[in-house]
Amino acid sequence: MQNIVPMQSRHSLELRNHQQLALTPQLQQSIRFLQLSALDLEAEIAQALQDNPLLERQADAEYDTDGQPQEPAGPESAAEEPRDDWANLTLPGRRSDEDGEFERPEAAAAETLAQHLLGQLGLTRAGGRDAALVSLLVDELDEDGYLQTPLEDIAACLPPELGVEPEELSTALRLLQSFDPPGVGARSLGECLVLQMDAADAGDGAQGEPEVRACARLLALHHLDLLASGNLARLRTALGCTQDTLRAAHALLQGLEPRPGRAWARNVADYVTPEVLVSKGAGGRWVARLNPSTLPRLRIDSQYERMLAQSGERGPLHEQLQQAHGLLRSVNQRFDTILRVAQAIVERQQEFFERGMQAMRPLVLRDIAEALGMHESTISRATRQKFAATPWGVLELKRFFGAALETGDGDTTSAAAVRTLIIQLVSQESGAKPLSDSQIAASLGERGVVIARRTVAKYREAAGIQPASLRKARAALESG
Repeated sequence: MQNIVPMQSRHSLELRNHQQLALTPQLQQSIRFLQLSALDLEAEIAQALQDNPLLERQADAEYDTDGQPQEPAGPESAAEEPRDDWANLTLPGRRSDEDGEFERPEAAAAETLAQHLLGQLGLTRAGGRDAALVSLLVDELDEDGYLQTPLEDIAACLPPELGVEPEELSTALRLLQSFDPPGVGARSLGECLVLQMDAADAGDGAQGEPEVRACARLLALHHLDLLASGNLARLRTALGCTQDTLRAAHALLQGLEPRPGRAWARNVADYVTPEVLVSKGAGGRWVARLNPSTLPRLRIDSQYERMLAQSGERGPLHEQLQQAHGLLRSVNQRFDTILRVAQAIVERQQEFFERGMQAMRPLVLRDIAEALGMHESTISRATRQKFAATPWGVLELKRFFGAALETGDGDTTSAAAVRTLIIQLVSQESGAKPLSDSQIAASLGERGVVIARRTVAKYREAAGIQPASLRKARAALESG
């Protein structure tokens, strides 16, 4: 029999040397500020001004691109009219006034599509139940005026005790589709176009011969996909019409509105304020400078800072003073980095500012990083959502980067320049004989840019240009 000796645990101390990279709060803030857009930075600064009493703005004036003060325009606001009680019928889990975003003051005074339709509903003799159903359908319309939800699904979501049948919703939908604008309440593009043609026929505004209108109706209801494919021979066979009739029907459809709610769309355009201005300096060289209107005019309250320095106490206000100094350093460092990166880009893209996109030179993040002694990730942060005002428009700094393509003389050009050349060639082609991808590749080769046909196809698709067959079909339909 063996004796089992229990194992004893031993504790020991061991010293090891190792290095670890730690990001200080100040460095983390600088990195975060660098990758923010101008709008996000302004939101950060506004929050800091609210949280830190030691920070203040030097002035509240707005500045234009020349640094001249401008008077801010006051927002306009108006209260939205209350809705009728019958319009309170909504689907479960959805408010009747829910549009997915907050009301903008400048858009509150404008009439919405829903208000326009409900105003017409109030002029009808519809009963309370029918008016409530129409109001429900109005709430289900998207911004283009289409009804994307099937009537069966709407009926299934309503409380069973109401006893709403799909046939009642169909009647309400027909009433809605009789309102202005023509085509509202359609469930597909084809139905939208047909509703507009019906409205024109009913109002003595019919366009074209009866044969043309009948062909256009068939096109809208059954053959829009075939029309988009550009197969005119198959399309004429399916419709049983002549080339002239098909062309006239296509022109009739093109004159209709595919988005009936366009005039009431309340999407406010997003305006970009460039943080960099590019202009020609001394000696004819293009240079970059910061836009004065984007520079935050911040400072630390000198009275508070002097009082804290005299007291010598360490407390919450002293910590906020340090945070204020750190924020100012981070903001200054952000704009200094953006300016250095922008100037390095401008130095390498002088030809672009002189001649436009076709003279864009190949450039990658590594080129700027090596020139400035920075990391590529820093260059990426400094160019993302940062815009520059140039003679050729306001461009994101990332637009100046692109892959290199070799030319016939051993030089290189950028992918953006090649894409611009393709757009120019297509704009100058004959509609009856559009250039194929092989012909475009050959034309580029004559200009010293040797690329394969599949590369031409890739850049053509990136530019939103259809293949030659579809361009030819479209030209044949549009030719008179």
